[in-house]
Amino acid sequence: MKELLRTNDPTLIAYATALLDGEGIDCFQMDVHMSVLEGSLGILPRRLMVRDRDLFLARAILRDNGVEVSG
Repeated sequence: MKELLRTNDPTLIAYATALLDGEGIDCFQMDVHMSVLEGSLGILPRRLMVRDRDLFLARAILRDNGVEVSG
């Protein structure tokens, strides 16, 4: 899996996930439960991961919808 997006904004993660789901691209959120360790301050960013083969298309979808992507 490759990192597509890294952000502290949970609404951006939800938006990106919805965009990818709408195009049939599976994604996985990492570091979601790290808020337990950090005290729910939102300091640690969450990562959105996609399969290697979906990375190019996923980046294009997010960029077309105004979302800045990693890499």
